[in-house]
Amino acid sequence: MTRTTLNRTLRRAYVVLILVLLVSLVAKLAEHIPGLAGTPLEKLFKDIYEYLKDMALVFVTVVAAYLANVFQRRQQFVTALKEEWHEIVRAKSALYTFTQIEQPTLSQYLAAFCTLSETIDNMRTVYENVGETDNQIGLYPFAPLHDMRRALQTLEPRKTADAGPEARRLVRDTILQSFYAVREGFLGELDLEAPDSPLLIYGARRLKKPGVLKAIQRQQDDQRAHQDRVMPPDARIHAFLTELHHKENSTAKPWRQIANGEVHGPDAGPPLT
Repeated sequence: MTRTTLNRTLRRAYVVLILVLLVSLVAKLAEHIPGLAGTPLEKLFKDIYEYLKDMALVFVTVVAAYLANVFQRRQQFVTALKEEWHEIVRAKSALYTFTQIEQPTLSQYLAAFCTLSETIDNMRTVYENVGETDNQIGLYPFAPLHDMRRALQTLEPRKTADAGPEARRLVRDTILQSFYAVREGFLGELDLEAPDSPLLIYGARRLKKPGVLKAIQRQQDDQRAHQDRVMPPDARIHAFLTELHHKENSTAKPWRQIANGEVHGPDAGPPLT
């Protein structure tokens, strides 16, 4: 169930629910409404109110079951949509890789072509063709995938024995343009939301500094002492690992700062995270 279909279904459900609530409200207050009080319509509305009250549990159960089915179908659709998107990304990567090969073999071409072909055909499990009827095929929902296929076919080794760098670059650029066009429309169906903690700048850096809570440091010390008592270490291996650990943790990296060039703790530095 697409997002548009889901919204349309929910709107209909809300309209029906509001109408039922309005009818029940009018029926409840019929004796206080001028023009209804003391008329046969008042008795009719009273009967309607009693009926709705008696059927309230059934009504709620039916509506809840219907909405649960609607959301289940939506979830199944989104799951299928995500899998299809993964296939589109894999196909793009396969085609991009193929365009980097100077002298591709027929098997390499067929592998890339079949990956894309499977993606195109698997779209049938997600969407039907736009405008498809019992007598007309309609239009494929994401035509740029076929643009990718047609561009790839110009590099088939049996037809193009020696495609030069310019030809491969043109096909590669066509594939990327088509992929970005598909992505812009395809992902709109997934109800994606912006992250709660986005990182929006380029050249971002890690802000946390090396360190650990004292309680965790004590836990590390206790664990080391316990292992030394129960199973003494192999001196060669322990010295080797200690040297490697010390060297790694005492070497500053763009993603790991070292305070004053020193390593703290009995294990030559806190564990890397």
